[in-house]
Amino acid sequence: MQRVDASGQTGSVASATQSHRLAAGGLVDRAKPLSFSFDGKIMAGFAGDTLASALVANGVKLVARSFKYHRPRGILTAGAEEPNALVELRSGARREANTRATTTELYDGLIAESQNRWPSLRHDVMAVNSLLSPIFVAGFYYKTFMWPAKFWEKLYEPAIRRAAGLGKASIEADPDHYEKAWAHCDVLVVGSGPAGLAAALAAGRTGARVILAEEDNRLGGRLLSDGGEIDGKPASDWLAGALREIESLANVRIMARTAVFGVYDGGTYGALERVNDHVATPPAYQPRQRLWRIVAKRAVVAAGAIERPIVFPGNDRPGVMMASAVRSYINRFAAMPGRRVALFTNNDDGWRTAEAVRRAGGIVTAVIDSRGDGSKAQREPDTRLLAGVVSEVHGGVDGVRSIVVRDTNGRTQQIEADCLAMSGGWNPNVALSSFHRGRPVWRDDIAAFVPGQCPPGMVMVGAANGDFSLAACLRAGHEAGTTAAEAYGAKGKTGATPAGGDEGYAIAPLWHVEGGKAFVDFQHDVTASDIKLAQREGFESVEHLKRYTTLGMATDQGKLSNVNGLALMAEATGRNIADTGTTIYRPPYAPVAIGALAGHHRDENFHAWRLTPSHHWAAERGAVFVDTGLWKRAQWYPIAGEKDWLESVTREVKAVRNGVGFCDVSTLGKVDVHGPDAGKFLDRVYINTFSNLAVGKARYGLMLREDGLVYDDGTTSRLAEDHYFLTTTTAKAGLVMQHLEFCRQVLWPELDVQLTSVTDQWAQFSIAGPNTRDLLKKLCDPSEDLSNEGFPFMGVREVSLRGGMRARLYRISFSGEMAFEIGVPARYGEAMARNLMLAGAEFGVTPYGTEALGVMRIEKGHVAGPELSGTTTADDLGLGKMASKKKDYIGRAMAGREALIASDRQVVVGIKPVDKANRLRSGAHVVPKGAVPGPDTDQGYLTSVCYSPMSGHWIALALVERGRERLGEIMRAYDPLRGEDMEVEITSPVFYDPEGGRQRG
Repeated sequence: MQRVDASGQTGSVASATQSHRLAAGGLVDRAKPLSFSFDGKIMAGFAGDTLASALVANGVKLVARSFKYHRPRGILTAGAEEPNALVELRSGARREANTRATTTELYDGLIAESQNRWPSLRHDVMAVNSLLSPIFVAGFYYKTFMWPAKFWEKLYEPAIRRAAGLGKASIEADPDHYEKAWAHCDVLVVGSGPAGLAAALAAGRTGARVILAEEDNRLGGRLLSDGGEIDGKPASDWLAGALREIESLANVRIMARTAVFGVYDGGTYGALERVNDHVATPPAYQPRQRLWRIVAKRAVVAAGAIERPIVFPGNDRPGVMMASAVRSYINRFAAMPGRRVALFTNNDDGWRTAEAVRRAGGIVTAVIDSRGDGSKAQREPDTRLLAGVVSEVHGGVDGVRSIVVRDTNGRTQQIEADCLAMSGGWNPNVALSSFHRGRPVWRDDIAAFVPGQCPPGMVMVGAANGDFSLAACLRAGHEAGTTAAEAYGAKGKTGATPAGGDEGYAIAPLWHVEGGKAFVDFQHDVTASDIKLAQREGFESVEHLKRYTTLGMATDQGKLSNVNGLALMAEATGRNIADTGTTIYRPPYAPVAIGALAGHHRDENFHAWRLTPSHHWAAERGAVFVDTGLWKRAQWYPIAGEKDWLESVTREVKAVRNGVGFCDVSTLGKVDVHGPDAGKFLDRVYINTFSNLAVGKARYGLMLREDGLVYDDGTTSRLAEDHYFLTTTTAKAGLVMQHLEFCRQVLWPELDVQLTSVTDQWAQFSIAGPNTRDLLKKLCDPSEDLSNEGFPFMGVREVSLRGGMRARLYRISFSGEMAFEIGVPARYGEAMARNLMLAGAEFGVTPYGTEALGVMRIEKGHVAGPELSGTTTADDLGLGKMASKKKDYIGRAMAGREALIASDRQVVVGIKPVDKANRLRSGAHVVPKGAVPGPDTDQGYLTSVCYSPMSGHWIALALVERGRERLGEIMRAYDPLRGEDMEVEITSPVFYDPEGGRQRG
């Protein structure tokens, strides 16, 4: 056998012993020994153990410290409701805080650390808080940190944030993967106890599609711990046969390690599958967890019940454990929580624990039954029955040593015990039935809430519905499975209902034993006195109670504490529990990691992404990419020797201005507009006119929203009398297409026009610079006339390339240089990029990215996304003269509103620093020189900023009040985020070639 210590090293563990492991029995695999560490100490366990059961088998009592008082805590339960035994698992990037030891499957080499303690679990300095508990009562934070107010930000909040939390999450990137998946079925069965298995068998036999979801790694529910008889044979035999039959049914899918955590509309259920949480490292290409959306026509929820504690002094000591958990550790895991066990109960079910301890060879030192019922003692003559309550527990970090029992006459006696099992009754697990705002209903006979109105298509059965006998669970499960399957036409025979024992369940509620400090919420240290204090201070509403005391706000979300808290509040207010009510139930029922919710949508896969036709070629050249919407675009192309991005971008801009360069602009939205009414349609969409555009010409266009604000811009080319080709911005491509289709189908269905999105069909490259025409002559057939006369500015036509391929050529420029855009079918995009490099080699052709493209458009004063922000009008952008006065178009009427034509609106201007050495910042506020920056003096802001190689300093476009009237005025660019404040001059937005001669050359 090998061991793995906390540092990952292996060695012999021959000396390791499991002092509390039973010699026989249980469902662990003794042929597969495992080694693990807890707080650096090497221990041993077996396959089939949980971390909690392995700790019990090794005699560990102290596992954690409570949140507020740092009181010592031991393992309390054996399931998902565990509030105490929370540990940090693994190390490094896979370190995971607040993991329940009771649901963590043991694997070889598991590393676990206790949390919320310093310097060690046994000697925790913060345990001094327990001495200050009279101060740290309910509402302490609300009362204490109100004054002085100035202390909040500098002292109180930082201190509270440092103290918050239990464990520490890893700050390294998560190396694991997560998936999302869908599943559909006729019947979803939640839970694989006797009721769930009976339902799955009945529904599966009919031929219905069934999914059986179980959060445990092993099916069987309480049958694994409590046994019993079914159909005249041991429950374990019936369970084995039932599982064999279910596994043989092709229409039944078993989903173990899968917790159904939420119920949503349309019969959709959220479930988390722990695919590889039970191994140290997930196998290659496998997820750690998988998030399921299960769509079910019907659901049978057999989620069982949760045993609740009794609130009595000392009930939080290590070694105090739920009675059902003691049975689980003994019968399922062959681990003895204590050798001398006392039982404190108010119901019949608790007595089963005494029987389990005795059968395992332990000593039952006493059964304390608050009901004073001697019938059980008569069946077990050796049992020491005490009618009364536990009033005190003696012990410390090493666990329980003895208990004090107070009988009905007030007399006390001390009982030796190293484990105290308590049972305050059972709460049906009603959470899934309440996620559609269903309210559970109180039943006095079982002293618990049961499901009220369930979500559509759901039925609760078995212990989850308040039926606690084995026979009742089997009957209800079989009936519900049959009904659910038959509701959707399944006709197969369901077989006979399994027969089980009809055990009685009697209970006399006991909520609180008066005396010392008695805990209701173990993790958050909420005591019975806190509940009473909340009532005295007016927080009687259950929602107020929860928030004022933090009752039920721990990681178990009140699974153990809420009903006891409600009962204490009911007692304090003189109401009954039904009238006191419950808090609202919300998913998730069990913790769900953010990674599982995100699935693959993280890092590079945060959203879907698209590649341009030249992407792989650009990657070969070492391009740096940027996310532009869904596209990955080349941002710049660094070359050896360049120290930063600015040097690369400056080189690219100068190369275009002085020679020739090209950029992939395939990401622009592209729409084919066909039909005899195409021109009329575009006239109504754009503020300028397109019906009079000559064939073979292009025109810049601007479209408004219905409220009169600018929506998008782009160029539209007329390829034939009934055929236009328009482009949109990259970011708005999908939205503009949606807008155009709405206009065509809803606003003007009478127009004969068809729209086709062709964004993905065309690869398009912008070629710009003085040598553009020379480069194109290398690409195009010699017969093509590319002169100014043969191909004027804003001309468009189809051309032949050398080799005979046809392409579309547009003489359009957004750089201020002579420029063409060439379009070829997308499958030839990469080839076109390579050919541009070959054809332009003698001219020093330079590929440039979006940064250089942005610099050149700012130098030229072209507006783009930062200016088309959804708050600007055409006139704000300096494009008001484009608006036709001879036709109607979308947004025309609203654009004339008083506020949109006010003389003091912020309009686009240029900005340059007075001190040319200063760097401008996008977002900086424009305020008058000498004014105190603030809302009253804020007159605009910088929208687009760049370093201009042609100007030799930083420049910007900005939106400034009455900007066109203030050219030459000195103002300030104030940036409070970066602490920058500088003088700037308002200028024309066109910094380069204002006459436009270069682009028309």
